[in-house]
Amino acid sequence: MSLTLDDIQRIARLARIRLEDGEAAKTQSHLNGLFALVAQMQAVDTAGIPPMAHARDVHQRLRADVVTEPDRRDAFQAIAPQTEAGLYLVPRVVE
Repeated sequence: MSLTLDDIQRIARLARIRLEDGEAAKTQSHLNGLFALVAQMQAVDTAGIPPMAHARDVHQRLRADVVTEPDRRDAFQAIAPQTEAGLYLVPRVVE
């Protein structure tokens, strides 16, 4: 796929970007270069290669999932202006 100067002008108009003629030609060459790179990468046979989540084989160090704070829900609910069934009641802000 390659873009023409008319395509670049139309994209710029839709994006509300003002482009001078020299800028449009430069943008056209940059975008066409990107499209050529994408086409080159899509031409590579990747059958049998599993997808990767990261470029390097990294693992996140995980800690044990244990409770470290005491349950203070009742204390917080006791000082709340309004609660119902364990939930905080707040004024309606969207009508």
